[in-house]
Amino acid sequence: MTEATASAATIPAPRHLPDAQTVTAVTHWTDSLFSFRVSRPQSLRFRSGEFVMIGLMGDNGKPLLRAYSIASPNWDEELEFYSIKVQDGPLTSKLQHIKVGDEIILRPKPVGTLVHDALLPGKRVWFLATGTGLAPFASLMRDPETYDKFDEVIMMHTCRTVGELEYGRKLVEGLAEDPLIGEMVEGKLKYYPTTTREEFHHMGRITDNLANGKVFADLGLTPMNPETDRAMVCGSLAFNKDVMAVLEGFGLREGANSEPREYVVEKAFVGEGV
Repeated sequence: MTEATASAATIPAPRHLPDAQTVTAVTHWTDSLFSFRVSRPQSLRFRSGEFVMIGLMGDNGKPLLRAYSIASPNWDEELEFYSIKVQDGPLTSKLQHIKVGDEIILRPKPVGTLVHDALLPGKRVWFLATGTGLAPFASLMRDPETYDKFDEVIMMHTCRTVGELEYGRKLVEGLAEDPLIGEMVEGKLKYYPTTTREEFHHMGRITDNLANGKVFADLGLTPMNPETDRAMVCGSLAFNKDVMAVLEGFGLREGANSEPREYVVEKAFVGEGV
């Protein structure tokens, strides 16, 4: 892991790009994953779990933008993002090389489905993610509203290798020391990371671990019940579809901002390319 940080106040912000924000920190977690923080527009208000369009100028002189979940909570003074690196990807082939003091484009119009308003009240909430789909839950796990609304929060995150889990592991371990929500998290948050390729103490796909009951047994939980359980899903198109089938098998129904129900799925990142 390599990390570079600086105070936003010490970084000049020439604002040469449209809707420019300044990079304040960059961390490379693996050869294929990195996170970065940028300055936050003073006017930006968002609900934890939402996403914005960010990017750089393309070779054709036009903005090259993609949807990125805001990984920081809505109270943070900066904005954090968690990204995959695609060597020939139109955006991430360039974005992975950003440094502290560089600029990115950030369109300050947050939207998204993975918000508390899209779920009916419940007692347990399940955050289900693969890879960088963890990002919106990195925001929600750091939001006091999550712990006000639910008695239990279960974060299931699956990656191919142990190294790809590091961003989430470090974030979750740091929550206990968070001055704002540390006491709220204690006893409520259960973290269940798994791998699919490298040996780890928990292995297997989220769908399998839900369907065969392994996660309930491992964490000492009762099976999902539509009366009490709520869920949020973020991953690839195939992952989303598979998880939706499992959740509906438990009796949960898909909701939206306009019609809150028992679970919601973020579909903004499917098939966009990076």
